[in-house]
Amino acid sequence: MGYYRGYILIRLKMVGKEWDVVDKLKGLSSKEEGEDWKVTYATAIYGGWDVIVECSFSDLNELDKIVTYCRTDSDLSQAIEETTTLMGTKNDYES
Repeated sequence: MGYYRGYILIRLKMVGKEWDVVDKLKGLSSKEEGEDWKVTYATAIYGGWDVIVECSFSDLNELDKIVTYCRTDSDLSQAIEETTTLMGTKNDYES
């Protein structure tokens, strides 16, 4: 089975929380039966966004779970101001 690849760009509310957000998201993966998604990479970046997160998933609903987690987790929601999500068009990524 192939996987889609997605990217979540994160803008923070305040400078200095980049590595806290990266540490919280790095290695995050599905825990529920029937789901198959994971965060494959996360790092602080320069420019208009503060953090980029790469993830792989087999179903669009799984991408929604990752983005929703970023926006609603109690620690992350205090640090994150805005997200933008991008996704590849083909499910040919080997996870």
